[in-house]
Amino acid sequence: MSSTNRSNARDNHISDYYVTPISDVELFLKNFNEHVKIEWNEINILDPCAGGNKEVKDEHGIKEIYHAMSYPTAISNIYGKCNITTMDIREDSLAEHCADYLETELENKPNLIITNPPFASAIKIIEKALSDVENNGYVIMLLRLNFFGSKDRKKFFEKYMPEWCFVHHVRIGFCDKKDKDGYVMFDKNGNVKHGSTDSIEYAHFVFRKNYNPDYTKLVLI
Repeated sequence: MSSTNRSNARDNHISDYYVTPISDVELFLKNFNEHVKIEWNEINILDPCAGGNKEVKDEHGIKEIYHAMSYPTAISNIYGKCNITTMDIREDSLAEHCADYLETELENKPNLIITNPPFASAIKIIEKALSDVENNGYVIMLLRLNFFGSKDRKKFFEKYMPEWCFVHHVRIGFCDKKDKDGYVMFDKNGNVKHGSTDSIEYAHFVFRKNYNPDYTKLVLI
C-alpha cells in the first residue's frame, strides 16, 4: 500500500500494486523475530497480495522488468524453506493462485497472514485475515504510519488494535530506478534498483487474532 499523493507513481500499477523492496521486508522480519518467537518452518503462511511480475522482454529480447514476490522471497531468504501459499488478483503476478482474496473462501486456516495490501482495500483485507487465521494467529500488514490517524478508522482500532507496530525510520522506496532510455535498472546481482522513496513513513502493523490490547507496542527499525 503506497502513498497516493505522488505525481505519477500510480501509473501502470494494476490493482494499486507497488513493489515492496525485499530488503525492507527482511529488515522487518529480523526485528520482528527479536520480539515475537515464531517457528516459521513449522507454520502455514499466506500472502494474499503476493505481487511479483513475470519477466517482460522488448523486441530485442532485453529484459525490461522482473520482480520476485517480496514477502515469500524475504521469508525464504531468512528462514529457508517455508510453507507459503501465495495469491494475487493480478493475472501477471507470480502468485500460485490468481484470485481476489476478498472473494476467496480458504480451505484451511493459516497460522500467519502477511502482505502489503492495496490501499483501497486495506481494512477489508485485515478484517478478513483476522477471521481467516487460526486462533491467536498473526496478521501482518505494511501500512502507512498515518493509518492510525483517521476518524473513519477509529472504530476499527477500537476493535482491532495491533499488538505491535514496527516503524521504518527510513522511508521505503517503491519506485523502480530507470536509466535514460526508460529501462528498469538492475544491480550486479540481478535485483531491481529502487529509486525515489515514498512521500511518507511506513510501518508493519502486527495484529493477533482474539487479542485486542489497550495500546500498541512500537518498535523503531
